[in-house]
Amino acid sequence: MNLRSLALAVSMLMRGGVDGFQSTNTASTTRCAPSSFRTHLQSSVDSEETSSSLPDRRSILQKATTSIVGAAAIALSSPQRSDAMNAQSRTDGYAVQHTEREWSYILSGQQYNILRQGGTERPYSSILEGEDREGEFRCAGCATPLFASEAKFHSGTGWPSFATPLAGVEMEKVNPVQASLVGAEVRCGTCGGHLGDVFSDGFLFVNTPAFASGKRYCVDGGALVFSPKDGGEDIFGDLPPPANKKNDRPDFLAPPKINARDR
Repeated sequence: MNLRSLALAVSMLMRGGVDGFQSTNTASTTRCAPSSFRTHLQSSVDSEETSSSLPDRRSILQKATTSIVGAAAIALSSPQRSDAMNAQSRTDGYAVQHTEREWSYILSGQQYNILRQGGTERPYSSILEGEDREGEFRCAGCATPLFASEAKFHSGTGWPSFATPLAGVEMEKVNPVQASLVGAEVRCGTCGGHLGDVFSDGFLFVNTPAFASGKRYCVDGGALVFSPKDGGEDIFGDLPPPANKKNDRPDFLAPPKINARDR
């Protein structure tokens, strides 16, 4: 599960969708464990089944939420590689081509990690997540127009989000089930650079352009350059947001508050 689908799973779980977390595959666990551990584990399971054969819904929700939120916190602590389309070349068949060595000179470290290696930036780490001016979002690798500002909306995920792409965006062809559950990769159609993922959950974002399109293009800001319509200076998405900008990240992703101890 990639980072973005994990974030969506947390969101769905917080809405109460726990049916998929009510069973535990003890057999697969014990097959992979030493014999002494298997004995201890089986006795523990038997004890739990005897004491409570019908756990209440609130208990299941609490345990499942704790597990997924913990996994999300670990996943969000470092950049990750995208699982989508990794086997397909990011060079062959594209109009703009460079060797990997050339790309490493052309791009910044973060741009290279995202565009050429399929990496994922940390949420709320790009200045473009909060960019609301009129203009055009272009590929940081080849300057191809990718998204119009009219299609941008705030999804609350921490990544720049768009309802519709321009013609320069290429979408991975996957079956409808995969597209609904884990999304599909989106690339620059000119240079093959990884941009992010597209999800079929736009209907969840009422009063945004995504509600009408049914799609949410979740894009790494570091893969983009924003060109303002008023002719202002281009803004590179691998820059961090201003230090004084309010961060709208979910409470469970915020760092813990540390109170000074009385001496």
